[in-house]
Amino acid sequence: MLKGSIVALVTPFHADGQINEEKLKFLMNWHIENKTDGILVCGTTGESATLTHAEHKKVIEIAVKEVNKRIPVVAGCGSNSTREALELVEYANGVGADFALVITPYYNKPTQEGLYYHFKTISDAVDIPIIIYNVPGRTGCNILPQTVARIYNDCKGVVGIKEASGSLDQITKIMTLVDKNFLLFSGADEINLPILSVGGVGAISVVANVMPKETHELVDNFLKGNYDESRKSQIYLYDLIKSLFIETNPIPVKTALSLMGLIESYLRLPLYKMSVDNLEKFKRVLKQYKLIT
Repeated sequence: MLKGSIVALVTPFHADGQINEEKLKFLMNWHIENKTDGILVCGTTGESATLTHAEHKKVIEIAVKEVNKRIPVVAGCGSNSTREALELVEYANGVGADFALVITPYYNKPTQEGLYYHFKTISDAVDIPIIIYNVPGRTGCNILPQTVARIYNDCKGVVGIKEASGSLDQITKIMTLVDKNFLLFSGADEINLPILSVGGVGAISVVANVMPKETHELVDNFLKGNYDESRKSQIYLYDLIKSLFIETNPIPVKTALSLMGLIESYLRLPLYKMSVDNLEKFKRVLKQYKLIT
């Protein structure tokens, strides 16, 4: 079962905008060494919106080969076109990814019925376990709890959800409609602990990019019943988590990784480097956490 701290991994680039494959592999191994429980590639934090389909597939293939079954690999496979999403899911399945993360279609704003058939069409065509990704702040589309439960009950391949709506009410409602085998993942680091408390089994995390051990410990302690230790971790990480969204994700987290000396902070337009004022504020927070000197 997929559980624990799953890093929503950045995609490192060279100065010319090409994918930096060596740094990508380095980050994967660094995460495994630092107790990360799973790796998601080609998600929002991985700048999937600016990857070509060929690049998208290449990153998934690199992840599967480099991780080599040491921890689970989750392949981001979303699109606002069901046909394109299915193509990516089929590819991820074919190269050996362990799970596919499929975002609710963005921009075209489907109805709940359209969302149901989007996931059913994909699930019916493949064997790989599928995790729904709900992030209405990005997509302009919110999948309702009743639709989540309907998809889960009707589609054997759909095993859970990454919930990034930020609504504990909505998340709790989902958990009243599904069985104990449903996998709930936090998609909002600032409320990882509250989501775990209503049945979450892990977090698909941005902050894990820079503090993998601490994010692992937050989730692991909760799952082991060490609730006070988990609470301390959530409170400790809170200011850092908020700072990672001082500008659009993944601008701050890539900046942090660059300042930490792990990658270069190259982004693809329309994402752009952090403003001078925000950069100074951000550096102060990173210093407080001893991530930079």
